Amino acid sequence: MPFFKRTRMFYTNSFKNKLFLNSASVYSKYEKKKFHICTMRSHERKLSPQEVTEILRTNEFSYDFKDENSPIEFYDSNQLPSNSPIEDTRSEGKCLCAKGFLFGVFDGHDGPACAQVISKRLLEYIAVGLLPNDYLKQYYLSLKGKCGFIDLIKKYNEKYEIIPELKILYDKSFKKYAQEILLNRTENVGIQEVLESAILRLDEDISSEVLNSEESRTNLLTLNVAMSGAVACIAYIDDSHVHIANIGDCKAVLGSYGEGNNWVAKELTRDHNEKNETEINRILREHPVTEKYNLIRDGRLLGRIQPLRAFGDISYKWSVDTLMKVAVPYFGKHIIPPKYHTPPYLTAKPEITRHLLTFRDKFLIIATDGLWDKVSPRQAVHFVAEHTRGKAILNPFKLPRPNMKLKDIRSLLLRRKECFDVKPIDRNSATHLLRNALGGTDTELQYNQLCELLTLPKDIVRGFRDDITITIIYFNTEYLKSNS
Repeated sequence: MPFFKRTRMFYTNSFKNKLFLNSASVYSKYEKKKFHICTMRSHERKLSPQEVTEILRTNEFSYDFKDENSPIEFYDSNQLPSNSPIEDTRSEGKCLCAKGFLFGVFDGHDGPACAQVISKRLLEYIAVGLLPNDYLKQYYLSLKGKCGFIDLIKKYNEKYEIIPELKILYDKSFKKYAQEILLNRTENVGIQEVLESAILRLDEDISSEVLNSEESRTNLLTLNVAMSGAVACIAYIDDSHVHIANIGDCKAVLGSYGEGNNWVAKELTRDHNEKNETEINRILREHPVTEKYNLIRDGRLLGRIQPLRAFGDISYKWSVDTLMKVAVPYFGKHIIPPKYHTPPYLTAKPEITRHLLTFRDKFLIIATDGLWDKVSPRQAVHFVAEHTRGKAILNPFKLPRPNMKLKDIRSLLLRRKECFDVKPIDRNSATHLLRNALGGTDTELQYNQLCELLTLPKDIVRGFRDDITITIIYFNTEYLKSNS
């Protein structure tokens, strides 16, 4: 979500986008092929159904927890770039020394650096705060090298690695945070406090790492991370409890099968943007009345940035003096917004919601706003529910138990026959949702629209669709029934 163009860059954009993380590229041969096709104009060369499917499936991923006694059965994820490189990231993991699972989607703006760094660091910041007191001391000793190293998180489908000079700095910041938790820990710390503390502390570290860095190259790297920004939505799932921490305009939507045998979409987040009256009032209260008409202009904070909460974005948080000393020499004076009098104007403080799962709750969708620009929460739940029903056809028919009566087998076969009407093309539900959000393939008109959106030239594609990142977590109904 770019919001203004910088000039007088100290380094090139390619330098800016490649320094922070050694990445297994989320782009594939199909991306290169796609842009080649675009130069021929889409009406001269339409993608084949196979090519469409290959593009949509490039970044899909699934992980199955069926062999574990877990509230989660499995999850699907996918990403489709619009920006080059993609500014969205995602991260998923299981806590190894505490209970629970963490899932996050991160939507960067003004470059991918901040979102990439947060996706690598935030889960550990949360996980260390979740540690029981006896584990916390042992873990801190492992960080100091006084006992064997202890892993906090088992992560899935990681695509990035922090480059060495930043990793050293980030490890130092994390050890300091772990030590402070150990020294200041009180009994019965709540999940909400853990999530809020981790998120705010990581945002503070991103800022302080710029100010405290003495190495010029490292300072340039940390400055670029802090000058870019990211919004985020993080889900922590422990037994029947779901906590959602939201910063910005990503969404978390719960799909439940209601008592009337209908699907219900429940939003667990609120967007932090100019459409949120509560959020506008919060900002107005935090600044003098003389700034009332300048705070939100043209639907943006100080007329520039859409999300009203975000990581990074130090040009909306630092004082003018600090910006002039640290950032202006590299980026120019125009990075300081007009009428910038009483910073900070932006916060990374999350809005946290809690939901108690029941056996009727079937899945949770967390996604960046690129998806929600195309579909409503209700439509998204419909597509995923449709996929859940039709996916059974993709697997061979098996009797659920031995010695079944013929009438019961016949009933199963009839229900299976009904599912042929919604048989999906994709086994991965995130890919199915992505396909349908961009138009679908049921009719030629839908297929043409999907092809157009996948073959737009990279210099204009951002005007038609944003980066899209989707994670869909499926709950274990039997587990929830037994733990209710």
